[in-house]
Amino acid sequence: MTAASHGPLNASARLAQRLGRKVDRLGFDTPSHVYNPLRYAWPAHRQYLQRFGASRGRVLLLGMNPGPWGMAQTGVPFGEVGMVRDWLGIVAPLRPPLPPQHPRYPIRGFACMRSEGSGHRFWGWARRRFASPEEFFARFMVWNYCPLLFLADNRNLIPGKLRAAEAAPLLAACDAALESLIRALAPSAVVGIGRYAEARARVVAGERLKVGFLPHPSPANPAANRDWSALAEAALAPWLACVAATPAIYPAERARGS
Repeated sequence: MTAASHGPLNASARLAQRLGRKVDRLGFDTPSHVYNPLRYAWPAHRQYLQRFGASRGRVLLLGMNPGPWGMAQTGVPFGEVGMVRDWLGIVAPLRPPLPPQHPRYPIRGFACMRSEGSGHRFWGWARRRFASPEEFFARFMVWNYCPLLFLADNRNLIPGKLRAAEAAPLLAACDAALESLIRALAPSAVVGIGRYAEARARVVAGERLKVGFLPHPSPANPAANRDWSALAEAALAPWLACVAATPAIYPAERARGS
């Protein structure tokens, strides 16, 4: 047993728990399947937030929503299995019941053998740049704006493709959670990872906070495929001062598919 797995929840974990329950009650017609890892992958998500989600005054890196081989499996934003297990040091079982599953996107948790390109690229950069997860999280916090994965027509469906009637209550819930997170963590800035996340950050944060943009590390993004690490260095340069890259223990990371 660890303190991250048991004991009172911190503010970030309480917010995530409430958000997971709220979006679980929403109805969707456009997607054929909806996965909510804040419910079935809660043990790992709780560990993540209890270990890394409490400090105030950091830069909030805001993702869009879970990927099918990342957070949908591990409960951690951009949560490629190997990176979450081997670098962040988080492993936890799934919590039944699991949602109805698409045959092309089964939920296997930490037994998943697929690698998520976005997560491998994102956490691979962090692992090379910082000596430890603790050093990374001393400066940054990572949170996904929407906790749900949508699948339609045998592929990932981004939240922006939902019908307006479906999207409205989802946006209301996610905006409220992000607003509460900003109040709880008092970030120095919010950086949207991708244009969708940046836009939601600007809606919620308004003029109160500096809002930045970091290109999404997805293999579907041609710019990211050229050299996403350089894009990350440029976008996050104001908050990377005096952080030397760690020794070249690991080779340069390349995305392993999406």
